[in-house]
Amino acid sequence: MSFSRDVKEELAKQYSPGRHCAIAEFSALFNICGRIKEDRFGETYLMIRTENLTVAKKSYILLNRAFEAETDIMVRNHNVRSSGMHYSLFVRKKSDVLQILKALKVIDDQGNILGASLHIQWRLVQNTCCKRAFLRGSFLAAGSITDPKKAYHLELALQDERYAKEIQKLVANFGPTMKLVERKKNHVLYLKEGSQIVDFLNVIEAHVALMELENVRILKEVRNSVNRQVNCETANIGKTVAAAARQVEDIRYIQCNMGFSQLTSGLREIAELRLEFPDLSLSELGQMLERPISKSGVNHRLRKISKIAEQLREKNGESVP
Repeated sequence: MSFSRDVKEELAKQYSPGRHCAIAEFSALFNICGRIKEDRFGETYLMIRTENLTVAKKSYILLNRAFEAETDIMVRNHNVRSSGMHYSLFVRKKSDVLQILKALKVIDDQGNILGASLHIQWRLVQNTCCKRAFLRGSFLAAGSITDPKKAYHLELALQDERYAKEIQKLVANFGPTMKLVERKKNHVLYLKEGSQIVDFLNVIEAHVALMELENVRILKEVRNSVNRQVNCETANIGKTVAAAARQVEDIRYIQCNMGFSQLTSGLREIAELRLEFPDLSLSELGQMLERPISKSGVNHRLRKISKIAEQLREKNGESVP
């Protein structure tokens, strides 16, 4: 089972105690998957059609809980060559149809049309809990999320641009800023930052998925931190080894072309120690001297030695490495 399906299974089990929240969530499902249709006798009926069994189950339960509506269900193969299914829910009883359309603010008490169904009826999402429920229904019907172990990506794929912008505005009330892009025939709202995806999951109350994503984020951050530290230490070791090699090369050049007799006692002592112990750090070399000195003191002496070697090379007409 995919992570996206796990999230939707969790959301399908979330039921708000208030009828107003149930209506808000059903409104989101109906806006994306529902249709207002007429039969051959001119009678209005409602249909919800989806390929997602979870959406079909949630729609059926909300119809029952919020409206006690008589609902027929039809299941069909949408392609004889595949195992994919289409789930269709029908509400045909006139009193149920009128009750639902009034609750969704599509018609008023006299049956006059108030607004298009593919539109957020803002009166349904006045309360914070209703906003959460509406976005939960929207994600159930049109959302997907990538397994966080692979990448951070959450999106809502919607057919209508205006409707996508309305949902974008609704999400922004809670903090996350969803970006909008056109992809083929859809208008896609998406989040790519782990922290914003966590915030969105919190908004729609997918708390189990949220904790799983947070655990993945923590592991990734720890792993990245360790990798950065290891890379830094490796780079430092490489620099130290390269510096020691140059110091040994300079000391041997002086030894072959001038000898140590012309060096001061301090320089001679550090030069001999570096030749004998090429792998030691500057601090360790400093502690091995007859009169121990600090790391910066050792570095100062080795710089003097390098300067002498450079002058010797110039005097001998050799290029300085």
